[in-house]
Amino acid sequence: MNAKSKRERIRERRKKARRRSNLIWLGVVVAVLILIGILVLPALKPALGETVALMPSGVHISLNSDPGQYTTDPPTSGPHYGSQLDAGFYDESDFAIIGPFPAGYIIHSMEHGYVVFWYNCNLFNGQLCDELKANIQNVMDDANNFKVIAVPWETIDVPLVMTSWGRIQEFEDFDTALVSKFVSSNRNKSPEPNAP
Repeated sequence: MNAKSKRERIRERRKKARRRSNLIWLGVVVAVLILIGILVLPALKPALGETVALMPSGVHISLNSDPGQYTTDPPTSGPHYGSQLDAGFYDESDFAIIGPFPAGYIIHSMEHGYVVFWYNCNLFNGQLCDELKANIQNVMDDANNFKVIAVPWETIDVPLVMTSWGRIQEFEDFDTALVSKFVSSNRNKSPEPNAP
């Protein structure tokens, strides 16, 4: 009888050890699937905005040289510098110090997966401009200011245009939900999404 109960105890310990091992492996598999989902699902999300034919963008041009004409205003691809514009909100005074051809820096940022807010405050009075800037900043804050840039752009004929690599979306009126969705759907959809 002692030998049998000793065998039973050994079997029970082995069963428990197998169950524990199976549960650990199941946990590992679930964790890996969740991680894959977190990494892959955003890439599968369709981008928003109008698709724009890409301009040749492979070779960087010299800093402060004229990149020439772009096929869209504002641009979504094309000749650009080897340096990017850092994430952040730029107003007219900040933007003036960037140089004569800011799009050269901005396109390099878009090549790295940035989303750009191009706003034109010349289309309305100061209070509406302040409101537009605050709305843009709120969306940027919600995106943790990660790979988002806002810049003044006087040549657009609507208050706001958003771009990402090869994508463009115009806004007559600020739509927080759609603007936020453009950021989440288009960020890092670019030739070099893993670049800073």
